[in-house]
Amino acid sequence: MFFLSCSLFLFLGVHSLRVFAPGWRSRVQQKHGEAVWKGAYSVISLLGFALLCWTYVQARQQAVGLWSPPHGMRHLTVLLMLVSWILLLAAYVPGNAIKARVHHPMLLAVKVWALAHLVANGSAAQVLLFGSFLLWAVACFISARQRDRAAKTIYPKGRIFPTVVTVVLGVVVWLGFAFYLHRLLIGVAIFG
Repeated sequence: MFFLSCSLFLFLGVHSLRVFAPGWRSRVQQKHGEAVWKGAYSVISLLGFALLCWTYVQARQQAVGLWSPPHGMRHLTVLLMLVSWILLLAAYVPGNAIKARVHHPMLLAVKVWALAHLVANGSAAQVLLFGSFLLWAVACFISARQRDRAAKTIYPKGRIFPTVVTVVLGVVVWLGFAFYLHRLLIGVAIFG
């Protein structure tokens, strides 16, 4: 659990600089340039993600149960993950009404993903992982909304066609992940 905590701190810490150290982040970007900043950020993020995956797998093998979620929570998780995939894709499909409405769909997708997995899993490693991501996403969402208000950001109104594309792509990716990729990548079968 210690190494999982450290890898979470590294991965989420790098992704929290804009929230908790915006001045330092800006100074480093100005001093070294945008390309160096993005390169270092990418390398540290990838290293953090790899460590996070490895330490989570190790922690899962030594599972310490905190509670046993009711069986019905798996159904709720599956439904919430559909919402999460649609929100995630809304961050990338230009002109959709979902992004126009929620402004930061990727952060909302992470919140829904984390909550979905918290309600269906009860081991200490899972609570640490998903709980950390949930808290991180809440803090980042609040910070992003505050920056929007300070900058008086106005999001363009969404259009119907990109919104339909977003939802359809979200459903397709959700189906692929639920029926095949989750078992292949995570080792847990959602259906069957």
